[in-house]
Amino acid sequence: MKKIGIIVAGLLLMASCQNTGETNNKWQEQLDSLQTIVDNKDAELNDIVETMTEVQTGIRRIAEAEGRVTVADGSQESASSRAIIIDNLEYIREAMQQNRELVAQLREKLNASRFKSDKLKNLVDGLQTQVESQNLRIQELEASLAEKDSTILSQMHKIDSLSRNASNLAEVSKTQASTVARQDKQLHKAWFVYGTKPELKEQGILKGGKVLQDGDFNKDYLTEIDIRTFKELKTYSKSASLQTTHPKDSYTLTKDANGQYELRITNSERFWSVSKYLVILVK
Repeated sequence: MKKIGIIVAGLLLMASCQNTGETNNKWQEQLDSLQTIVDNKDAELNDIVETMTEVQTGIRRIAEAEGRVTVADGSQESASSRAIIIDNLEYIREAMQQNRELVAQLREKLNASRFKSDKLKNLVDGLQTQVESQNLRIQELEASLAEKDSTILSQMHKIDSLSRNASNLAEVSKTQASTVARQDKQLHKAWFVYGTKPELKEQGILKGGKVLQDGDFNKDYLTEIDIRTFKELKTYSKSASLQTTHPKDSYTLTKDANGQYELRITNSERFWSVSKYLVILVK
């Protein structure tokens, strides 16, 4: 550029020293030609610098977008944050493609330009290196996101499987608990009845002076109880006697303040060990 300026200045000086119109025209034509060369080279250089600026701007924007893409290990992003990550990656892919195209255009412009400069070539090479470096980092981020998605999917399958197993176990446990409760209730179930002799005979409970000799009696006439909570029974009668067999040391049969008999069970386990039926004859 300095040489061109010197030539132009020299020619202008020479032109000023010429007296004839013909000579002036000749030198003016040469000046115009040289100015055109200078203007063309300036335009080429400006175009190259402008394209380089676009590439550098693109690199900066990609770096900013890259900073917004975070793939945290061991936690799953919400749907909204993951959508933002995907949008940023899509923006970065488009910007990367644009930068690669701009760098390719720079090389073409530099090769076609009459303005040769090793420094410009080195700058373009540096831009190319930055673009490729960013491309590698983005590929690593995409791979990390894909790996995390795979891990999360695997964890979700495991959690779903564990949830199903837990649900099945809960159902089994519920069924077993129900069965145990039913069996426990059955185990602690007993029946009692008190009544006069005619009443008990009528229901088939007393036959020939004997109690519950067979299964042919009215079971609905008896009251079902839980032996764990059944501890006493009022007969509302001044005459009462047990017709079923129960250990005598497991209960008391005494009169209350009104002179009516009341049964108190003092040892449930022994009382019901012989029979799960209690029949009391009253008058």
